[in-house]
Amino acid sequence: MSAPSTPLVPRKRRGAELGLTVLAVLIGVGAYVAIGLGVEGTVPAGALTLAGALVATAVVGHLIVRRLAPYADPVLLPLVICLNGLGLAMIYRIDLGCEGFCLGGAYQPLVNNQIIWTALGVTLFCVVLAVVRDHRRLQAYTYTFGIVAIALLILPLLPGIGQNIRGARIWISVGPFSFQPGEAAKVALAIFFAGYLVVKRDALALAGRRFAGIDLPRGRDLGPIAVAWLISIGILVLQRDLGSSLLFFGLFLVMLYVATERPGWLVVGGTLFAVGSYLGYLLFPHVQVRVNAWRDPFGDPDANGQIINALFGLAHGGILGRGWGQGSPELTPFSFSDFIATSLGEEIGLTGLMAVLLIYGLVVERGLRIALTCRDAFGKLLAAGLAISLALQIFVVIGGVTRLIPLTGLTTPFLAQGGSSIVMNWAIIALLMRISDQTRRPAPDVAPVEADEQTQVVKLS
Repeated sequence: MSAPSTPLVPRKRRGAELGLTVLAVLIGVGAYVAIGLGVEGTVPAGALTLAGALVATAVVGHLIVRRLAPYADPVLLPLVICLNGLGLAMIYRIDLGCEGFCLGGAYQPLVNNQIIWTALGVTLFCVVLAVVRDHRRLQAYTYTFGIVAIALLILPLLPGIGQNIRGARIWISVGPFSFQPGEAAKVALAIFFAGYLVVKRDALALAGRRFAGIDLPRGRDLGPIAVAWLISIGILVLQRDLGSSLLFFGLFLVMLYVATERPGWLVVGGTLFAVGSYLGYLLFPHVQVRVNAWRDPFGDPDANGQIINALFGLAHGGILGRGWGQGSPELTPFSFSDFIATSLGEEIGLTGLMAVLLIYGLVVERGLRIALTCRDAFGKLLAAGLAISLALQIFVVIGGVTRLIPLTGLTTPFLAQGGSSIVMNWAIIALLMRISDQTRRPAPDVAPVEADEQTQVVKLS
């Protein structure tokens, strides 16, 4: 008689996470020290501060994951810490380059504020893991998150707290603090879309007319995508935010395709996107400015100086870069936020920038892997939506600053200066870690129930 098979218990892999986290911290601190040596010839005085901040971030994040999500993905946290450390180093480099001036006015160093926002992001990361012990419970609040997302998108339009910065009305200001509600709305919308599509996907998956070998959806089922299209157009019209409009509509469209596996939705969504983009170009001058700068930035050097400086910076960096501290990224306006990718390209070259993009690709890949292995439909859609939101944002930002697509106002996740962006992206990683932990966690042992022989007598007739 063969012995009973032992169930396969997945490894926690926290030791691997710790080793990769140490490597990520060394990369960030090494870049910071190299910048100080390249610019000033000495180890920067703030090296211990940055090293302490990254070490504290790594230790707290690792211990919280080890305690609250021991079976979570072991690669996500080190990847994010590496990106965060490189972003802090690059912002410090731009602080040194500005030397008291930037954009024609007084300049305040930003790296210390970014360290504070990073600490708040890690705090929210820990809070999410502590509060959300089971991601499936979020499905019960599907419409609540939908209402919260709409409220967050409306907040910048309210008089008194809404702010118009560089032509886009996407910020709110309360006292000395400012926040971009669209970053939080991105997370709330992903939860809402996942909960909605889990319930409605059977109806949305029904095929309608067949055209060119593709089953198009039924006309009666076009309501959700029409609403998403109108909301994205509303964001473009009222807030003048091309990037968020593209991100939200693309997020819903891809999640709809993942839920239904119907290519027809991509055809309909792509058609609506093309129509909306063309109408936006015809009706809104700020869209025309972005498109014209994309088509021919040298046609109006005065208006397009930002993208021109960024392109020259990338060319100056070449394949291997000028070296940490040897370029001039501060010459590009907003090189610490919108154009931090081109700043990195100038300092570490195309090779280094491709390495950064590879790290982003690994973050997205781990998120999609979590979605593939997740056993429940809601978690599968939520993980896919969160990973897709990061992928879309990275594509829109990097594509914009390299003139692959027209420039938008989105931030580069974990790299660019910006409190609301870095805090909410840490929350996204926490949700992915929670879903991963729930997926890889072994099922609890169930003790066999012994039946009472006196009550289980089988009578044979």
